[in-house]
Amino acid sequence: MKKIVSILLILVLSLGTLVGCGQEESVGGDSTKKIGLVVSTLSNPFFVTLKEGAEAKAKELGYELIVLDSQDDPAKELSNVEDLVTKGVALILINPTDSDAVVNAIQTANNANIPVITLDRGANGGQVVSHIASDNIAGGKMAGEYIIEKLGASGNVVELEGIPGTSAARDRGNGFNKALESSQIKVVARQTADFDRTKGLTVMENILQAQSQIDAIFAHNDEMALGALQAIEGSGRNILIVGFDATEDAVKAVKEGKMAATVAQQPEKIGSLGVEVANKVINGEKVDSFVPVDLKLVVKE
Repeated sequence: MKKIVSILLILVLSLGTLVGCGQEESVGGDSTKKIGLVVSTLSNPFFVTLKEGAEAKAKELGYELIVLDSQDDPAKELSNVEDLVTKGVALILINPTDSDAVVNAIQTANNANIPVITLDRGANGGQVVSHIASDNIAGGKMAGEYIIEKLGASGNVVELEGIPGTSAARDRGNGFNKALESSQIKVVARQTADFDRTKGLTVMENILQAQSQIDAIFAHNDEMALGALQAIEGSGRNILIVGFDATEDAVKAVKEGKMAATVAQQPEKIGSLGVEVANKVINGEKVDSFVPVDLKLVVKE
């Protein structure tokens, strides 16, 4: 009887060891093959496309990509990074909600010795290995020069600004206003609509009531431009609209003649390059501190 009990005890202990080993492997995994992607908001088609580009490249290179949505909330952004640190990712790609607020999230990753790469929007602090984005200043300038060409160097323009504090809003605005310095065009209204279509509609409705003469609009992204388009169509007025990002809806509006132009920023390529550069960093290769992505102006053919 004692012999049977001893044999059963050995079998139980052996099974427990095997189960324990299996659980440890499942929880830990290979952290060198995990990359985190923190996106400012997946309610914006531009960032959905960026995510899809990153996912495709991650699959190609054999990485597990963990995607987390910050929902345009810096507190959620910090929580997402803390979550990725706990998961033991090899590197974090982050598209900041705000260039200042993101610093705390980046420093959290820095303290855990996890490299960080920023996408589309830059950070005003923390240690970042590389920044991958279009030249937003050049894009804003491109939009401004196109409006000058269409208006004949004079007229009244409205500028719809993105989320305050983001490098994209700041740089696109700087490039646009720099271009206007060479013309007689006057910015009669400049208001924030937070890169949001609904806010773009509301803000533009208010501006239309306040301004009797508007010749053109430059919106820092296509979502705001499309919101402004709705307001303008409701007013019956004829106003030139230029957006930024070349999202599917905006490109369609350009082809239909409802928008004049949009600056194409290639979000899919930004996401794809993010994973490519991440792969190099993980493998100990040297990378550039800034990786530019080409821009182009999309107009009706």
